[in-house]
Amino acid sequence: MNLVTLHGSPNTDGLTASLARAAIEGAREVGAAAESFQLTEHEVSHCGQCADGWFKCREEGWCVIDDAFASVRGAIVDADAWVLVTPVYFGDLSEVTKAFTDRLRRCNVGAKGEGLAEKPVIGVAAAGGSGRGTATCLLMLDRLFGHIDAEVADLITVTRRSAAYKREAVRTAARAMMEALA
Repeated sequence: MNLVTLHGSPNTDGLTASLARAAIEGAREVGAAAESFQLTEHEVSHCGQCADGWFKCREEGWCVIDDAFASVRGAIVDADAWVLVTPVYFGDLSEVTKAFTDRLRRCNVGAKGEGLAEKPVIGVAAAGGSGRGTATCLLMLDRLFGHIDAEVADLITVTRRSAAYKREAVRTAARAMMEALA
């Protein structure tokens, strides 16, 4: 079993990174391998809306932009399950997370995109500031997962005030998701 986590914060020691680490811990507790991608460490360009807005992504399920997107997406496709943790910026996903997920959605909408339909996923919206915006951010994650036909194992909001017990919830959710696959 293999779990991939993605997190979209430039802060390696912040709330978002700690939640990604908690997911990895939960997966490893049941013997799963786990790998993490900090999206800010990978060059992921924004969607260029090639041709008429739907080019190879719609026709063939891959993106023509030559950057790290394909390798990160490939890791998710090869994994048994995945976790996406994003900081909440203005009630939405972080910019790097949005860039990645916009392209992921285009490449995996419909039958052309391979490997993510029915793949278990946990979405986590982490607000380090006021705590506002987690619900709308989680709604964006839920919509993404619906577009790519992923199997939602859990959707979790976290604020800096709830971080201690929600970190445990993320660990437990990842563990349960991986146990269900065994």
